[in-house]
Amino acid sequence: MTRMPHLSDRQLRVLAWTCWWFFAGALLSRALLAVADVQLTFIGAVEAGVFLLVMVAFPLAGVLILRQQPRNTIGWVLAAIGVLWGVGGLADTYAHYGLLSDPGSLPGPAVAAALSNGIWAPALGLTGTFLFLLFPDGHLPSRRWRPLARLAGTVLVSLTVCLFLSPVRLTDGPGAGIRNPLGVEVLGPALEVALAVLVPGFALCVLASAAALVSRFRSARGIERLQLKWFATASAMVGLSFVLGIAASLLVPDEGTKPGWLDALDGLSFLLFALPPISIGVAVLRYRLYDIDVVINRALVYGSLTATLVATYLGSVLLLQLLLRPLTERSDLAVAASTLAVAALFGPARGRIQVAVDRRFYRRRYDAARTVTGFTARLRQEIDLDAIGADLVRTAGDTVQPTDASLWLRPVTVPGRTAPRKDSS
Repeated sequence: MTRMPHLSDRQLRVLAWTCWWFFAGALLSRALLAVADVQLTFIGAVEAGVFLLVMVAFPLAGVLILRQQPRNTIGWVLAAIGVLWGVGGLADTYAHYGLLSDPGSLPGPAVAAALSNGIWAPALGLTGTFLFLLFPDGHLPSRRWRPLARLAGTVLVSLTVCLFLSPVRLTDGPGAGIRNPLGVEVLGPALEVALAVLVPGFALCVLASAAALVSRFRSARGIERLQLKWFATASAMVGLSFVLGIAASLLVPDEGTKPGWLDALDGLSFLLFALPPISIGVAVLRYRLYDIDVVINRALVYGSLTATLVATYLGSVLLLQLLLRPLTERSDLAVAASTLAVAALFGPARGRIQVAVDRRFYRRRYDAARTVTGFTARLRQEIDLDAIGADLVRTAGDTVQPTDASLWLRPVTVPGRTAPRKDSS
């Protein structure tokens, strides 16, 4: 956490809520422009909704953190990211309406298009560098990471300025193809050289910041380690989804039309981008912090299960089509048979994958479960109470691993005396 001596906690909370309401106002303005856009399609509305759902996660997590910890640097970084995405989204919708839907109806749509084209640099830069460097306590992992923080800040500012001032044609969004109205022609050659250096530098800063997070995780213990697990798990899921999307796009032939399932995969990858701010909110506020092992376990199991079932389905469809080709030209039978096979495989595959994940990543719990299962099997056949008591104490010691274990049984009435029976280890 950083010191902010010139503002009280109350003033900082007011500023945090101001950032939130600015973001909310940008969303409302964008929604009104989208409703007025007669060219807006259903698919476009769905894409806009997904974008808003993802972007709202950043400022929402930020304001929830700052409401309780107004001097938490992580909360301010999240709030800044939300404000940047809010400005970028509003500028994109403004430019679309002013350039395509109703040309000439709004002032400065080309400037808004240029703004929306360059806003990604500070927004993604803060996400990929300073969130990694400062999470979870708002401080750098150690003093030796200060040069990286200074370099990342310099690269982000320089890259943003170069993108806004570069005299080139815009490549994305509603302003694609028009000349950048903010560009300075006399600086064109110098800015081109600067961008050739800054873009790779930006990528290297992101990788170095991720290395800082890994370094912090390796030395973390207790609560901090759990917090880092939340963030690392969410970031890994986002990275994996984008890698899968890129791999899938390479497998699809370039025929000019994008298959629907690839669009759905891209949408899912973008939707998962909301996981990092959500995980940060959980980690910093410590809401159900200790559930991270359950989340990781389920992610490993169901991720592996999904990959297995998809591979089985595709493989069986292709194989059955080859086998049934002499009998029929249609693939309905192959699809139906593959669907039934995948449905029948779900239960057994899930059980085997769960065992494999527990054995590889949760060995202590796996051994404890095997020990309890073995004790249950012996209990069905054992009739000697002393042997059962000793076995129960030994099983509790192997699974729970207490410093001391004792078993007290009901008093046994013997003619002439009454005494409790006790087994311990």
